[in-house]
Amino acid sequence: MMFSIKMIICTGVLSLVCSCSKNKAVEPVGNKPGHTCMTIPKRLGTTDSSHISFNGKTSLEAMVLIPGGEFDMGGDNSQADPDEYPKHRVKVSPFYMDITEVTNAQFNKFVNATGYITTAERKPDWDELKKNLPKGTPKPPDSILVAASLVFKPTSRPVHLNDYNQWWKWVKGASWKHPEGPGSNIEGKDNYPVVHISWDDAQAYCKWSGKRLPTEAEWEFAARGGLKNNIYPWGNEPVNEGTPKANSWEGKFPYLNEKKDGYSTLAPVQSFKANGYGLYDMAGNVWEWCSDLYNYDYYKKLEGTMALNPKGADKSYDPQEPYSVKRSLRGGSFLCNDSYCSGYRVARRMKSSPDTSLEHTGFRCVQDITH
Repeated sequence: MMFSIKMIICTGVLSLVCSCSKNKAVEPVGNKPGHTCMTIPKRLGTTDSSHISFNGKTSLEAMVLIPGGEFDMGGDNSQADPDEYPKHRVKVSPFYMDITEVTNAQFNKFVNATGYITTAERKPDWDELKKNLPKGTPKPPDSILVAASLVFKPTSRPVHLNDYNQWWKWVKGASWKHPEGPGSNIEGKDNYPVVHISWDDAQAYCKWSGKRLPTEAEWEFAARGGLKNNIYPWGNEPVNEGTPKANSWEGKFPYLNEKKDGYSTLAPVQSFKANGYGLYDMAGNVWEWCSDLYNYDYYKKLEGTMALNPKGADKSYDPQEPYSVKRSLRGGSFLCNDSYCSGYRVARRMKSSPDTSLEHTGFRCVQDITH
């Protein structure tokens, strides 16, 4: 099979994607495409948040106490990918967690107080971009190197699910204020999750609010909601059976969404039933950043041990892009379904560079218990 190297813009990131030059419009059979919805290298380097300081008003409002305890961390069913194994024993201490993703209203308050400019609102830095590209790659035109982000556009027909540039479109002016690009806005959507948020953006918000991002272990323990070895936050009933339980893609991705859950893209927070700990949207709606460096082999190092409050690997490693530093995300999004990424499973791991932002990426915070 012949392959060509395409240069695409993906969430404001120039990415080299190996794609089949003779792709046919086919439905996936058997194997899903793995982590392709987040394989995006860095574009800007570390965002400067040195001017951000704690606002002095940490509050437990809209947070819930997660009791802590022991659990088996990792894959629970045949959909699990290799990086979800081996299943291993983990113990986490109690902590507080936001009951929802950070909303537009909450993020707007932060921006108004600090003047912070998100990654998606910044012009890409060619000197950073070319570090991830083959030597001699020509500089793209200035019309492409603009402040922008990736917006989801459904296709009109079946497509090869490994060729994600068919449904992600580089849109100038797309940001948290304009989730679908110019012409869209967040008026009347204060209670929607903020999106087009990079890990760097989330860290800046945490710094200001006196909180932090959850570790993968904390996130998965909280998502399980007190249930043991279940696939989803609500138990084991498949996502598309019974009453809608999460905001996900129902139908045939990426061209037919039956919208049985009532939404084609984002949903307001608290639109679906909370899990056993009172947390909403721990499955679907938006991917949520965690604090950990992503490492494909990390779980192997924990096999046969009792890991106490693990904070993730010391070094990032993604075999798909071994030279790009990645951070972990959890929870899936409105684009997930079983044929594509089954991201709403509590054990599902995702990864991307810390300066990546997308229309379906947000976060929630945690806070340590102080005595």
